Amino acid sequence: MYWIIFIGIALLSYVVQMNLKNKFERYSRMPLRDGLTGRDVAQKMLRDNGIYDVRVVSTPGSLTDHYNPATKTVNLSEDVYSMSNVAAAAVAAHECGHAVQHAKAYAPLRMRSNLVPVVSFASSWMTWILLIGVLTVQTFPSILLAGIVLFAMTTLFSFVTLPVEIDASRRAVNWLSSAGITDARNHGAAVSALRSAAYTYVVAALGSLATLVYYVMIFMGRRD
Repeated sequence: MYWIIFIGIALLSYVVQMNLKNKFERYSRMPLRDGLTGRDVAQKMLRDNGIYDVRVVSTPGSLTDHYNPATKTVNLSEDVYSMSNVAAAAVAAHECGHAVQHAKAYAPLRMRSNLVPVVSFASSWMTWILLIGVLTVQTFPSILLAGIVLFAMTTLFSFVTLPVEIDASRRAVNWLSSAGITDARNHGAAVSALRSAAYTYVVAALGSLATLVYYVMIFMGRRD
């Protein structure tokens, strides 16, 4: 039963990723009325929300867009930073949504930020601990239990991430409409792009939960 669920989630993840890629490629060919680039959109959204201590910078690569609360920077991938299209505007506004969350002390974002050091530590060790734990579960079950605890922290992080990402997208689409960045012709595309991006986090969280349950089942069945 676990493998059926695992394969199902893997297939779902592939479908969601391909759908996201196709939508962003399509919406990248949909220009904005005012010709604003991703950088322009980000800077305007920050100003409209009274945020003046956050910089908008370009970062190498594709799909590398993120907000860094430690440095207070909205990092936009090269295409998003310099291009003027609905996809770029949606991504830029979404990342600025995180900056708005930070400025307003949004509770789930604070919780996620507090989990980062723990998750970083867990991610560095859990793979090896889980592997050793599975191999020695009959003689040293505590090793597998330790690995499960570490993995549970990463699963918790995945679920805490969901409201953070969904709220950032909500802030983004509301602002894009109210600020006149998108209109009746293309606002639906921005909503669709961000909704598809949110699905990737949902699938990732479900996959992490399924894997956690798998290790728990191994631990619980060690005496069988």
